Amino acid sequence: MTITAQAPGSEDALSDRPAAVRGRSVLLTPLDVDDAELLQQWRADPVAAHALGSWPRPLTALRERIERDIGNNDRDDFLILLPDGTPVGHTAVFNQDFADATAELELLLAPGYRGRGLALDALNALTDLVFGELPLYRLQADTHAGNEPALATLAAAGFTREGVRRSVCLHRGRRHDVALLSLLRPEWEAQSRPKAWELPTPRPVAG
Repeated sequence: MTITAQAPGSEDALSDRPAAVRGRSVLLTPLDVDDAELLQQWRADPVAAHALGSWPRPLTALRERIERDIGNNDRDDFLILLPDGTPVGHTAVFNQDFADATAELELLLAPGYRGRGLALDALNALTDLVFGELPLYRLQADTHAGNEPALATLAAAGFTREGVRRSVCLHRGRRHDVALLSLLRPEWEAQSRPKAWELPTPRPVAG
């Protein structure tokens, strides 16, 4: 399924959006209600639908959910952009528990932008934002136990696989195991890669 990255004439509006954090080749900007149509298209992709274990919801319901989540103090959603403003995915930190200093994360790339290292770059930027700006100690992620690309990306970002929740997900009439992974603050601090604030500002690639 081919997804149009952005509507004609929208480049300037997207490239002017504020960056919550920048990676090597992407930036994360706060999700807006007007991004609902993009998210609905991305979530309708068969690969994404399988990974999420869900089916597309009405656009109105998705807009209402995004609007509700914007005011939610335990969740932060971001649109993943290329330096030229092209939207390529969505990521979020949710279930933020400041008493236990824990949170969960999710990340979804648009079709056509997978396999380029953008997910790892966005994930590194997100963990830098979380541990660099919030008093959290543990980040958790889960994915289908057979989702090798996601597992490889999480491992490359420093996440440790803790175990498997057996037959926890039902999708298309079949039960699926889900792998649980986590990254702790000391592990993030020990990473040798430059943190997001130490990177040069990414520049658009000339066409």
